[in-house]
Amino acid sequence: MQYKMDKPVRGTIGEVKYRCVIEWRNGSFIADEPEKSGGQDSGPDPFTLFLSSLASCTLATLRMYIDRKGWDIPNISVNCNLSQKITDGTLISFIDRDVYFHADTTQEQRERLLQIAKACPISKMLESTMVIRTEANGGEEFMEEMILRADY
Repeated sequence: MQYKMDKPVRGTIGEVKYRCVIEWRNGSFIADEPEKSGGQDSGPDPFTLFLSSLASCTLATLRMYIDRKGWDIPNISVNCNLSQKITDGTLISFIDRDVYFHADTTQEQRERLLQIAKACPISKMLESTMVIRTEANGGEEFMEEMILRADY
């Protein structure tokens, strides 16, 4: 099995209520819960981080395609939001994504760009089957790399 990331994304929490330090290959940032949830709102909450992944992947994918086509679309914006409901005892999540092109585009260009947005890697991952494998460890020395797991 080969991981997508060379180094894992690492999260650590101390005694400050809900404030997490997230480390990635070149730095770190703070994630936190909003004040209404007992946090200090000193960084994005998990839902914001989740939606940020979709927004940034959509934008990068669109930029690559637009540049390759040589189209004059200098600015793009993406709004993402999430809603959830329980139907027949099952939690169903809905992600709404609105894409804005801040330039004149044809209907044909917009339709193609929406197809491209739907094909960004994070969109494809979210719309596919996903398995989250979690392993608990305690007392052992902290590992810098991921614990090896068997392929499924």
